[in-house]
Amino acid sequence: MTITGAEALVQGLVSEGVSIVFGYPGGAILPVYDALRNSKIKHVLVRQEQGGVHAASGYARVGGKTGVCMATSGPGATNLVTGLANAYMDSTPLVAITGQVARSMVGTDAFQEVDITGITHPITKHSYLVQKADDIPRIIKEAFHIASTGRPGPVLIDVPRDVAEEICKGKVPDKVNLPGYKPTMQGHSAQVKTAAQMMIAAKRPVLAAGGGVILANAAEELVQLAEMIQAPVMTTLMGLGSIPTVHDLYLGMPGMHGHPSANKAIMECDLLVTVGMRFDDRLTGAVGKFAPHAKIIHIDIDPAEIGKNVRVNIPIVGHVKLVLQSIIERLEPVQHQEWFDKIRQWKTEDPPLYLADEEQLTTPMVLQRLNQLTSGDMIVTTDVGQHQMFAAQLIRLKHPKSFITSGGLGTMGYGFPAAIGVQMAKPEARVVCVTGDGSFQMSMSELATAREQGLPIIILLFNNHCLGLVRQLQHFYCDRRQMAVDITGSPDFVKLAEAYGIKGYRISHPREIDQVLQQALAQDELTIVECEIRHEEYVNPNVLAGKGLDEMVLGKGGNS
Repeated sequence: MTITGAEALVQGLVSEGVSIVFGYPGGAILPVYDALRNSKIKHVLVRQEQGGVHAASGYARVGGKTGVCMATSGPGATNLVTGLANAYMDSTPLVAITGQVARSMVGTDAFQEVDITGITHPITKHSYLVQKADDIPRIIKEAFHIASTGRPGPVLIDVPRDVAEEICKGKVPDKVNLPGYKPTMQGHSAQVKTAAQMMIAAKRPVLAAGGGVILANAAEELVQLAEMIQAPVMTTLMGLGSIPTVHDLYLGMPGMHGHPSANKAIMECDLLVTVGMRFDDRLTGAVGKFAPHAKIIHIDIDPAEIGKNVRVNIPIVGHVKLVLQSIIERLEPVQHQEWFDKIRQWKTEDPPLYLADEEQLTTPMVLQRLNQLTSGDMIVTTDVGQHQMFAAQLIRLKHPKSFITSGGLGTMGYGFPAAIGVQMAKPEARVVCVTGDGSFQMSMSELATAREQGLPIIILLFNNHCLGLVRQLQHFYCDRRQMAVDITGSPDFVKLAEAYGIKGYRISHPREIDQVLQQALAQDELTIVECEIRHEEYVNPNVLAGKGLDEMVLGKGGNS
């Protein structure tokens, strides 16, 4: 039986275990959609291609499988670009399939033609422009292998329409053969031994966990190591959830808007063990002032990250889970009680970042009550802005893969479509999207997608009628001058919910929190809960540009 390139592509997806594709069709990718129609793969029609790639990202990050999205050529393909860059920065395994104009028309500025492989070259692990249908089975197998191994990331496959239509005689190879691509899995034994010795000898050790811990399913090993050497653990934004937030050794998130105790610990520790993280500038503050008294061990699967931003004493390249297991095998339990007691004292003495106000609704107030009502049994997705930082500081997390956000790229509009992917990967989970009025309006057209799929997501929308985090930056860096941050003309979000045929509530006063949240949580349907917060709410603390982590502007009560 003969098959077309498009049919071979769909067969390849099936053989890779793909069950859901997020996409938006168009002329150049019609043959692929025609082949998809005859398969068992579920297609989710998003309302804009960027929603599709973000949904595939959310699906991949909690489902443990490579996410797949599709778009047509030209504007369909370019609408994927931000989502691919987001996935690249956050190491999310994705395969994006785009249609392309016919081979004879490539380079002629044909209708809806764009060089998407060239555009995405710096923001993907690899990109393919398929030249003949016979190559498709091999390329599909390679793409999924590249996306999901080593440091995960996005791969793009661009398929000209005539290639999708021609007969395919190629076969799926038994194994992937990529001589230049062999990620290092085991850490160097001498470096592992030295790292273990340093942990035993340290007086003030700290562990710092990044998103690589979660990607490697190494949370159990991380906690085991922390308990063996009695080291406090801080987590980056992407590492949130790798240790339960109620654990005695959990120290919080360090960095620009991090917990004061975590920042103090970095400045005073004598050994910083960093695991699966990349020293983002929001985390380090001024690099020259970062961890001044510490020797640094950096464990990461990507050798390009070692020493890129911060000096490292012991680099260990390898799969985080395997490296942690190797270190644990060489350790015996040690106590750092004096250091642990000091950390505990810092946490007790930390000033309150946000003051309670019985008359004024605040974001911390709503999030803390959400914690109590759910006991932390939820998966939270966020957009980008003040609400993201409040959530990172305050949301109670019990498990890995329960906090899904845009870390590296900081993509507004990510949270809601990501929640769609999360809910489809985990239908049984309570999924809450924490967003702001600015971010939500970048992707709220996906309400139709979520309603169409019957997804019971709660959208917790904090409306301060402005771009709050930009406003906050202008406060510090523009001598309080405000420009282009007030958002007017927004819809009535409760009426918007009604227009989509879903539930909508508004919280305007603290006394309304309980009733509305309980009602929303009791339902099993798509819901918008709009929280009217004040314009002037600020995220604390702040580490300003050029400052060290011990030079925080603490603030109180969110006041400017």
